[in-house]
Amino acid sequence: MTRKPVLATPEKMTTASPSPIVSSAHLVSPQSAQLSEFEFGLIVAGNAFHRWILHCMSAAGLKDLTPLDVLVLHHVTHRARGKRLADICFIMNVEDTHLINYSLKKLQNMGVVESKKSGKEVTYTCTTQGQAYIDRYREVRESCLIHALKADDALNRDIGELARLLRVLSGIYDQAARSAASF
Repeated sequence: MTRKPVLATPEKMTTASPSPIVSSAHLVSPQSAQLSEFEFGLIVAGNAFHRWILHCMSAAGLKDLTPLDVLVLHHVTHRARGKRLADICFIMNVEDTHLINYSLKKLQNMGVVESKKSGKEVTYTCTTQGQAYIDRYREVRESCLIHALKADDALNRDIGELARLLRVLSGIYDQAARSAASF
């Protein structure tokens, strides 16, 4: 069933049909009101996720980070292999290398990431101190977040499907961005 957007005017406030929950009613397309609902959900979920990772990392003992700093630290720690700046940007889908480079420098100054130069190539790895924060982050995550999901197997299955859908949609948004860049 396709729901049409209903603007909140006094005469329409009594309408019983549900209207999409959107952040920008002026962008709602009659062809896909659901996309506007998704985008609003993405905004709210993205902000909640960023707040969560900051509080989780703070509870683990590492404060004064941005959400990007936390994500960069996690990625540098991933699989315990050195990562190049270009690889981190590629995997995280960040075009502006300066943003990632700034996070890496900040994390190095905090002693949780180190760099190694081999010829012209620089790789970044997590330090022992950084790994201790990551281990504590995992403990806090297990206690506060994963524990809440254990009670709901159906929700866990839905999250797996949602992850797949987000990967598909990220490809669609990337293609649309390329199209808009040449518009």
